[in-house]
Amino acid sequence: MAVPRPDVRSEGRERALYLLYEAESKGITPVEALELQVLEPDELTQTLVRGVAAHRDRLDAAIEARATGWTLKRMPVIDLNVLRIGAFELAERPDVPTAVVLDEAVGLVKQFSTDDSSRFVNGVLAALVADLRG
Repeated sequence: MAVPRPDVRSEGRERALYLLYEAESKGITPVEALELQVLEPDELTQTLVRGVAAHRDRLDAAIEARATGWTLKRMPVIDLNVLRIGAFELAERPDVPTAVVLDEAVGLVKQFSTDDSSRFVNGVLAALVADLRG
């Protein structure tokens, strides 16, 4: 029986999340975290990490505006970085369908964060669609 191959794009998003988390935990920039890698990350990972870094202020403002009752500082780091990746893809990657952006983000937080994170992340990103894809 053939073993299903993992989705390369999902893996790229997961690697981007790792690098964004690493940057936060080490107090370095996401681009520095990228450049510290022994092996050069794939193109999607680089696009996401560099994109989040370049647009972080705008992404954070959009996220905070839609995260009713939550400040960025109160959010779990994983959730915040998944939201940044999703918001970046909504804003800057029109080639990625909205449903894919939301599904991938929910999948990441289901795998790496709390039980309540999937509803929170889905709700914030769904609210951001009108703002960022308008």
